[in-house]
Amino acid sequence: MKKPVKTFLKIGGIIIVLAAVVVFIMRYSTKAHSPEATVNYTQGDLKIEVFYNRPYKKERVIFGELVPYNEVWRTGANEATTFETNKDIMVDGSLLEAGKYTLWTIPMEDSWKVIFNKNMYPWGIDMEEKAYRDPEFDALVLEVPTKDLQRTIEQFTIAFNEENEFINLNLAWAETLVSVPIKPEKA
Repeated sequence: MKKPVKTFLKIGGIIIVLAAVVVFIMRYSTKAHSPEATVNYTQGDLKIEVFYNRPYKKERVIFGELVPYNEVWRTGANEATTFETNKDIMVDGSLLEAGKYTLWTIPMEDSWKVIFNKNMYPWGIDMEEKAYRDPEFDALVLEVPTKDLQRTIEQFTIAFNEENEFINLNLAWAETLVSVPIKPEKA
């Protein structure tokens, strides 16, 4: 092999290795600031799982500033949040079929739109820092009211709780809580 070709291959290899190291470092540093979490809910043979990344408030104004009103939010940090159910469920009265979805929200002052999208995306935002979500693949879009919390939630939290015959999917951060009522679909 000629010397210029060997040199070109060596330089190319070094660039690839450096790029991989930079991607690894960036991914690690973002995960350190917004760690991954998985929350599970099981009732009989119904299994629901949410995977998301949990950013911290850090004395910032969250809704209306860091997370702008009336714009699609990836509902966490880093990768798009995913929601998976092994059974059909009713979400705020609308059918959501069994499957895996990305979970997006559009925060507004008094309510949020909650969006279940059929596509999986490589990251939560693109290079222009806009949500990756393609609305063509929205499986379900609903609007739920916000609730003001009496205390500040420092780290973005997704959790489930049972209330009467409903399972609430709770999204809480700063002084805001959004509860999405879920009911297992009758067989």
